[in-house]
Order: sequence, then structure tokens, then C-alpha cells
Amino acid sequence: MSSNCAKELWHQRIFFSNVVVTRKRNLFWGRKWRSLDIKMAIGILLFHILAFFAPFTFTWDAFWIAFFGYILTGIFGITMCYHRLLAHHSLKLPKWLEYTCAYLGVQAIQRDPIYWVSIHRYHHQYVESEKDPHTPTYGFWFSHMGWILDSGFIMEKYQERKNVEDLKSQAFYRFIKRTYLWHIFGFGALVYAWGGFPYLVWIMGVRSMWVLHMTLLVNSACHIWGKRVWNTNDLSKNNWWVALLTFGEGWHNNHHAFEYSARHGLEWWQIDLCWYVICFLESVGLASNVKLPTPAHKFKKSFASTNKFR
Repeated sequence: MSSNCAKELWHQRIFFSNVVVTRKRNLFWGRKWRSLDIKMAIGILLFHILAFFAPFTFTWDAFWIAFFGYILTGIFGITMCYHRLLAHHSLKLPKWLEYTCAYLGVQAIQRDPIYWVSIHRYHHQYVESEKDPHTPTYGFWFSHMGWILDSGFIMEKYQERKNVEDLKSQAFYRFIKRTYLWHIFGFGALVYAWGGFPYLVWIMGVRSMWVLHMTLLVNSACHIWGKRVWNTNDLSKNNWWVALLTFGEGWHNNHHAFEYSARHGLEWWQIDLCWYVICFLESVGLASNVKLPTPAHKFKKSFASTNKFR
């Protein structure tokens, strides 16, 4: 490789990683901004502005309620329900509990379950390819937030969402999809009536944007920084600090190796708070059909298995 090519390749690398940006996409200028993109950008900006008032509205009551909301919407809503239960069928819950947890996910302000699950399933189906909804091969910003503001990219890749028929067949999820914004605005109104502007800032601003960015770090950071311990043929990596912030989701290479597994922290030292919650629910009879990789599956995905047959 010539020195010019090596230098160009170095500039295309994402900082402190071996991930090379190999695809181009106009993230801000020179592309069509659809009305949905503009609405999403304005909405996300307003929630961030709300969060910026946090130092000026701090009370311990608001802080602890926001923290409790982070636990409820982060563990039960997004991590356990949206991701491990709905997207991957890693476990089963009674319908009343599934719908309750799904509604907590709605209040994480990451779109409705049908949309979220569809995008995530496409991510696994087309991981790191041109059709991956948020691959870092388009750059860090695109994998973290750029894709959210580029509905045209989604429309180009898959016009019809035919990978969530299991959710579309349920009236509850269809209802949430049709009425999604009303649930967000309604909850915001209740929060304001309950505790005024400080509660609105901490519960709707700080809490929701924190959970959003923690989820997005799994899409971005966990495909850029960390360690690969399984032969997954993609960029997914285990990232311990993301795992601590996301209740176990940061063990992302583990997840890509065994998508169906309800447990992401496969080693005893890999902290996976969501898995501990699932274990508790299983122990009291509320979780069933909890899936885990077998030793044979682990060996098949190990680098040792790959080297053995070379």
C-alpha cells in the first residue's frame, strides 16, 4: 500500500478504533430533508434544551424520580421488553406484563414498539452492509444519531416493514403506533401538573435524553470500541462501560453471536442487570421460555472453532 493510500485510510478511521468509514452519506447538507426529519430534529432539540435547564431546577425529589424513571424505562421498557422480548423473543412474559413493560418503553421516547423492533431486526439482518440502518461504516455520527434524522435512508432501503408481523397482529401495538405522540404529550402534561417545571426538566428532559443516548451508544460505540470475543463477521464489540450504563446491553459482541440469548453478559464478571431481573421474574413464575446459548453454540461461534478447521 502506498503512503498516500495509507494516509487516506488513516483519515477515514474513526478515532481510537480500527473501524474505517467506507461509505458516504450527506448527513446535513446536500440531501433532501423530509418533513419527518425536520419534526424529529426539532423534537430532539427541544428535549435537549429542556435537559439543559437541569442545573437550574435541581431538587433531590426530581433527581430521584428521574433516576427511578431511568430504571423503569431503561431496564423494563427498552432493554428487556423492546429488545430482548419483542425483537428477539429471548423470553416470554404474561401479556399483561409484556404490555406494561412495552408501555414503559413508549415513555423512553424512542418511537413505538413496531418501529423500534423493525429497525433493530433489519440491523441484525443486514449488519454492517449498505442496508444496515445504523452502521458506523457511514461514520460515528450516522450510527449514533444521523440515521434518526434521515428517514430517506430508511425509505430507500426498505419501503415496507414486513419483519414485524407478530407485533402488527396485536391490537395493542397497532393502537400504540397510531396514538404514539398522545402518550408522550399526555405523560408530559401529567408530569408538569405533578411537579411543575423542575419535574418536567428532569423526568421528560434529563431522563428521556439520557436513556436515548445510552441506547444509541449500543448502536455506535459498541460497533466501534471494545473487544471481539466471538467470530460474528461484523464490527460488534463488547464494551464494559456501555454495559454498565445500559443494564448489560454493552456486551454487544455476545449479543450478535447469540441474538436469541436473554443473557448478554455471558461471563460471571460481565454485569448484566437486565439478566438479573429476568432471572428474578423466572424464579417467581413470571418469565418463561428463557433462551440461552448451549456449549455447542458457543464453540461454533468461537475463534477456536474457526482455527480448528483451517
